[in-house]
Order: sequence, then C-alpha cells, then structure tokens
Amino acid sequence: MPVVRDLRVLLRLRNFRCLLQVRLLSQGADGVYQVALAAYVVFSPEKQTSATAIASAMAVLLLPYSLVGPFAGVLLDRWRRRQVFVYGNLLRALLAAATAVLMLGNTPDWLFYASALCVTAVNRFVLAGLSAALPRVVDARRLVLANSLSPTAGTLAATAGGGLAFAVRILSSGSDTAVVLFGSFLYLCASLASLRLAPGILGPDRHPARPRLAAALAGTARELLAAVRHLGAPGRREAAWALAAMTLMRFCYGALLVLLLMLCRYALADSPEEGLRLLGLALALSGAGFFAAAVVTPWTAGRLGPGRWIVVCSGAAMVLVPALGLPFATGPLMVAAFVLGLITQGAKIATDTIVQACVEDGFRGRAFSVYDVLFNVAFVGAAGAAALMLPPDGRSAALVILVAALYGVVATALARFKHR
Repeated sequence: MPVVRDLRVLLRLRNFRCLLQVRLLSQGADGVYQVALAAYVVFSPEKQTSATAIASAMAVLLLPYSLVGPFAGVLLDRWRRRQVFVYGNLLRALLAAATAVLMLGNTPDWLFYASALCVTAVNRFVLAGLSAALPRVVDARRLVLANSLSPTAGTLAATAGGGLAFAVRILSSGSDTAVVLFGSFLYLCASLASLRLAPGILGPDRHPARPRLAAALAGTARELLAAVRHLGAPGRREAAWALAAMTLMRFCYGALLVLLLMLCRYALADSPEEGLRLLGLALALSGAGFFAAAVVTPWTAGRLGPGRWIVVCSGAAMVLVPALGLPFATGPLMVAAFVLGLITQGAKIATDTIVQACVEDGFRGRAFSVYDVLFNVAFVGAAGAAALMLPPDGRSAALVILVAALYGVVATALARFKHR
C-alpha cells in the first residue's frame, strides 16, 4: 500500500524520528500533568466541583497564556526551534516539580494555579514549534502523512500519559503529588531527547539578532498583523477558513468536555474515584478515535482534499452528537468519545496541513501561535457557556443541541467556500 510505503520512508528519516520522539515524550508528560490536575481540582472527594468552578479553572489556566501565544510566534520565528525544545522542556520539568511541592502544603489556590499556568504557558512554545518544524524534516509530498502520524502520535502519547498517570496514582495510593513528579521526569526526558537534533536543522532560515524584551513587546502587534494579512492574501484564504472552522469545532469540543466532566463527577458514577475511572475510559476511547483518524485521514484527505474532509467531519458530528449525547447514558457517551476523537483529530490533521502548505516558513511560527490563541479563547468561551447552561448533574439537552447546530454551521459555511 502507498501509505504503508510512505510511512516506512518517514520512519527511516533520522531527524523526523528524533522530532517525533521529542513530541511523544513532551505530550506524554502533558497527559500525565493534566490528569493530575483534573484529579486534584475536579475529583478530589473533599471538593464539591461545579461547572462554574471548572470554567474558572480553565480561564485561569488558558486565558492568561493565550496572551503568551503571540509572543511565542514572534520569538519562534527568531529562535532556533531545537533550543526551544531543549530549554522549554527543562523549564517545564522544574515548574512541574514546584507544582508537586505546592500540592504537599496548604497553599492558596491562586498560587497553585499560577504554578500550573507557568507550565502550560511554556507548552505554547513547544507545541507551536513542533508544528512549525515538521516541514523541515519531511518532503512536501509526504507532509499530509507526516501531519497524520506526528500530531496524532503526540495525542496518543498524551492519552497514554493519562493512562500512566492513573497507574501511578494507584501505585502511590491516590497521591496526585507523585503523578506530577512523574510528569516532571518525562519533561526532563523530552529535553534530553531534543539534544539528538542538530541546533540549526529545524530552522527558521533567517536568524536576526535576538530582540530585547521591549523591542519584542513593541513589535508583537505589527508581526501578528503581518501574519493575519499573510493568511488573508489570495492563495492563502483556505488557511484562514480552515482556522475559523477549527476554532468553532474547538468551542464544541470544549463544551462537550465540560459536560462529560460533570456527568462523570455526578450523574454517571457513585463516587469521585469511579467518576475518574470513567473519565479515563472516555479518554482512552477518544485516543482510539485519534488513531483511527491517523489511518483514515491520509486516504480521505488525499481524495477529497483537506478542506472537504473538514466538511465531512463537521457534518458527521452534527448528526452523531445529538444521537449519542441526548440519552445521557454511559454506553452512547463512550461511543461519542471515540467518534469525536476521530472527527476532531481528522479535522485538525487537515487544518494543520492546509496552514503548513499555504503559509511561508518565515510566518509559520506566528501563524501557529494565532492558531493556538484562537483555540484557547474558544475553549474557555465554551467552558463559560457550559457553566451558564449546565445543571448541577451535567444533563443539558440544550447544550448538546447547540453544539450540533454549530457543527452544522461549520459544515455549511466551509462547503460553500469550497464550492466558490
């Protein structure tokens, strides 16, 4: 099969393998860290979690470092991306260890969230750099396949990291601190793995002098405006439409995630520990959906085109979300976790490919930073909308119908664009 042959070629490329290893370790550590935070904030027996509390936590963790996103793009187009992976993961290892220390003491919530915020802020640089560096280690003909394998493998690594977090939590008698320390160790491994790449192999091509902080702050708006104009130029508008579509799909995903968290915490489980295990099962099934997307997307996107594949994904979600979500039963919701994993990751692979193909190398860091900002703002907005609509047990037919309608808007609007 051509896909299998191209996959073998990709895995024979040393720099691609090294970059993939950095992604797997880094996102595996993300999965460990995120499960530890979810267990500590949402599923602690002594905490009576509400949708408003979940939305507040997401706002604290995501909105402030959305402001970091523009700076990440400006600096990524000036710094060597390999050095970002080395020092960024090392810094996250130290910050995650600090979070574990705070968990041990009776510290104020704001200090705990500030520590977690710093870890996720650095994450913006690492993930945006991984996406921007991918075209430097594979040829253009295999870029769609590389976008299927690399980000999907990273998402699967995050899912596997979540599974490891559950295992560490069991072995450590429910200690969230031990789980965070394990995540810190994986971040350190990702930093060491980055050293296998040559310092200049990942670009960018131009190497202006490292800007002073004041100069970077002053030039950020101008740089981002240039990237937005670049996206809006003829020949690149497909990238802008794809980003808009994925922003709405991210909103839908965020709203459904808050709904699932509340259902697992109260409606579907008799105890917080049982709810956490149920959430772990849903994440595992979602990871299986990510893997299925990696298998299906190269074939479908190659024949339909990446834009039309996004239309298919959003249209399928419009139909399946109410069918599987409205019963509010464990079985259909687990099926929905798999389906949404496939749909979301399939659309993301297509969007990444469109952005990478349409955007010049000197703008990719900024373009992916804009991408991240849109994702985070949409996610937090979804959490806020869910907090307003969800009852205490999480059962809200209105929210499920709203999400299905938004998927329909994405499918219709993007289909009309492709038709024109």
